Amino acid sequence: MIKSKLAVAVVAALALGSVSAHAQDTQADPQSQSTQQTQGASQSADTKDAKKLEAVTVTGSLIPQTQIETATPVITITANQLKQQGFSTVAEALQQASFATGSVQGAATSASFTQGAQTLSMFGLPVGFVKYLIDGRPMGNFPALYNGSDAFNSLSGIPMDMVDHIDILPGGQSSLYGSDAIAGVINIVLKKRIDAPVVDVRVGGYSEGGGASRRISLADSFSWGKFNSLVGAQFEKSQPIWTYSRDLTKQFFTEGTSAPVASRDYLVNSGTGKGYLFEDPNNCANVTGQFGGTEGKQYRKNSGTYCGSFYTPGYATMKNDEKTANFYTHNTFDVSDNLQLYGDLLYNYSEQKYNVGSGYTWWGTSVDYGYIYDPNLKDYINLQRAFSPEDVGGYQNIMNKQYENSYMFTLGGRGTVGQNWDWDLGFTHSDDKLIEHNYQRFDGAIDAYFRSHVLGPQDGWDPKYGAYPQFDNINYAAFYTAMSPADFRSFTGYTDTYAKTWDNMLRGQVTNASLFSLPGGDAGVAVVLEGGNQGWNYTPDPRLLNGGIWGTTDVQGAGHRSRYAATTELKFPLLSQVTVDVSGRYDSYHVDGQDVSHGTYNIGIEYRPFDSLLLRGRYGTAFKVPTLADEFQGLSGYYSSVVDYANCARLGYTGENVSDCPTKYSDVQFFGQQAGSTKLKPITATVWSYGVVWAPVERMSLSVDYLHWDINNEVNQQSAGGLSLTEYQCDAGIIDMNTETCKAAFAQITRGASDVYNGVPVLGDIEEIFTPKVNVSNEQVNAISANFSYAHGIGSWGNLVWNASYSDELKHTYQDYPGDPAVDLLRHPGWSTDFKTKTNASLTWSKDNWSATLYANRYGSTPNYLATVYDNYIHAGTGKLPAWTVYNASITWHPLKRLGLSVLANNVFNKMPPMDHSYPGTSGSPYNSGNYNVYGRAMYLELNYKFGVAGE
Repeated sequence: MIKSKLAVAVVAALALGSVSAHAQDTQADPQSQSTQQTQGASQSADTKDAKKLEAVTVTGSLIPQTQIETATPVITITANQLKQQGFSTVAEALQQASFATGSVQGAATSASFTQGAQTLSMFGLPVGFVKYLIDGRPMGNFPALYNGSDAFNSLSGIPMDMVDHIDILPGGQSSLYGSDAIAGVINIVLKKRIDAPVVDVRVGGYSEGGGASRRISLADSFSWGKFNSLVGAQFEKSQPIWTYSRDLTKQFFTEGTSAPVASRDYLVNSGTGKGYLFEDPNNCANVTGQFGGTEGKQYRKNSGTYCGSFYTPGYATMKNDEKTANFYTHNTFDVSDNLQLYGDLLYNYSEQKYNVGSGYTWWGTSVDYGYIYDPNLKDYINLQRAFSPEDVGGYQNIMNKQYENSYMFTLGGRGTVGQNWDWDLGFTHSDDKLIEHNYQRFDGAIDAYFRSHVLGPQDGWDPKYGAYPQFDNINYAAFYTAMSPADFRSFTGYTDTYAKTWDNMLRGQVTNASLFSLPGGDAGVAVVLEGGNQGWNYTPDPRLLNGGIWGTTDVQGAGHRSRYAATTELKFPLLSQVTVDVSGRYDSYHVDGQDVSHGTYNIGIEYRPFDSLLLRGRYGTAFKVPTLADEFQGLSGYYSSVVDYANCARLGYTGENVSDCPTKYSDVQFFGQQAGSTKLKPITATVWSYGVVWAPVERMSLSVDYLHWDINNEVNQQSAGGLSLTEYQCDAGIIDMNTETCKAAFAQITRGASDVYNGVPVLGDIEEIFTPKVNVSNEQVNAISANFSYAHGIGSWGNLVWNASYSDELKHTYQDYPGDPAVDLLRHPGWSTDFKTKTNASLTWSKDNWSATLYANRYGSTPNYLATVYDNYIHAGTGKLPAWTVYNASITWHPLKRLGLSVLANNVFNKMPPMDHSYPGTSGSPYNSGNYNVYGRAMYLELNYKFGVAGE
């Protein structure tokens, strides 16, 4: 029996479409049974029906119980809400949720490492700090790396129409769910049975153009004696959105801090301070047909003349061309009353295409030559040439492509032993294969083309330095000339990068919800043992690593490890008003011949002073094991600058005087290499929360929770500046040169031959620094999460359901390296552009065969562009952008009981992001693509038909 009015309010409001705690079982049929019971309880407004709900398993606890709200806050999004609120994908629903306040990269972020994947940041924490589950089982990682370094989960392969509901647990949950569960846990629960065969068709697109999509899904449940099965399939195809279809992105910014400035598509740039040298004898006449006829002679103040266009930003995609196919089946076989076998399969195939635009599709002498010397001009110059749509034969024909095949397969059995003991034993294998088929410029071929068509043969080296190639007969007329698509194809083509992740897990659980009696009810226990192994492999085309691809490189790496874990949870209802929940877990990973282990715990307290009020609190620890990429990522190069502290000290510049050190040593350009390390330790966190849940009247629930994270040992790239400082301390004898610290610093910094500077012996110039990943960073976050739901009748007018959720980051500090000052991310826009606050609210009306929902999503203020440049709000022009509110709406009509027709509109008022006038006229995308999109209004029509449903 449900113990309180609070739980009744939560269940009733939930079943009518609210966002609140949702009873569910992460294992299979019992979970679908609990869902059906919840729905059955809500079919009438009679509270007595809701009280028929029996013990169920709630996400956030392994022990079945009769309370829906526990010490762990849980937010639930139901399948009805996904549809009513207009979301087209699971990723879209979660990214717009109030807890997803952090900026993330995605399809709108041109030239990112993972434009074909979708993820989110909970409360501004790293994307890899969220544990994703499907029916309580961990999802496998996406094979490519977020931002080129971080392992994460992609949400793009979850079939929308197969989702029953989604549970979100904010806060650390490692004592139950293990590694990665620092920011929170998201459990996507798929359907287990349906009452009739169903087909769902949805079509739509964007009023501003592009993004047209079609989706169809089919599902049915079958029973043959003791065998039960659900089978579903979903297919979806959507077209890309090109930047030329939006006013804000089709050309360089017209409302910024400067007038719009054309792109430098044909440029000769002096290396001796003379600005742009215009060497076209035809005044750009030979290229005026490019970029849709917008190319022409342009001028930049204080720089000079060149050929360019104001409309080159329009030739990139901001939303991918996508094609996905999903298959899902859930099966059970009842061997006896005490034994059930089960098997699940979720398969996803995805094709995505996108284009990074002309800003990343060009050639120039600077990449391979630095500068070249033209004796006719008597100057060191760089040539730069963009490739237009006319050159390439249409940007739609040189799309980057991504192919993903993934599946998650589970086999197991469950049953009972004795009177109160339940057991479950299952094996899960997940596998994700990725092919990145990217369009490239081949290094040797592209330089050879321009040597034969423009530069001519090299005529030795420059007379002054003897270091720069000299070309005596540069054909500038040919340089300022369009090329044919055949010429372009002669030095371009595709590379294939192959990546894969896999995971095996054997998991056994025993549970007793009535272990013994206490004054407040039965004590419960759950014990889980699990073990398995996992692997990652990222193998780029060799030409991306050996210089065969012009202006482009990649990461690499491969590794695997085994693991095991043990979890115990105990629930003690000490009094009718007080329940204590204690859980602990120990995880161990075997990596490269060594063990990386960590234990976590959690203590939760529930206090119900009366049956409509719950006071709750929890305290514990969480962790994240270093990812396989952290441990096994191969060498990856980069360029940066550093202070050469050792040589500055030899010249007499130390401490505060380092700023006076000669530029030769105070700003040293170097080549860096980074890599993973199998010596990394787990990221650790202390987490706690406290809150209140109140049900003042029937079918109303209000919860407010305060959450805290203190995260240590975050993995970061080792500081080149820190290594240089350590090397100085070793060189000066401050640290003993024979220590491992000094040996490592000397080994990781590569220098040239010793030298003399102004009569002082100095070390050789820094040439290369090796900066592997290390455990160094600290992060602290305080946040509030609030949720409200209320369902009530309005007489003959039908029923209303109100929902709202709110998140507020009260504190977010980050310390890069030990000894560094902690940076307040809420006040340092150069470090973070996350939303501080985010609010969702919806109102659903239903009567007879009609229902309608209005959903509002309010994004709080964020820094403007200049604030991120200056990292403050003091400089002229800096400031914050106003809040952005977007409305979705839907109407559904059932002309027949078996037939539902829906009209849905997202961003009903076609509202674009807040205009940021602090961007300059050189910007082609004057908005923060990690926070906003400029898709505009989307309209969809949806038909849902159930076969064999009686009672039209």
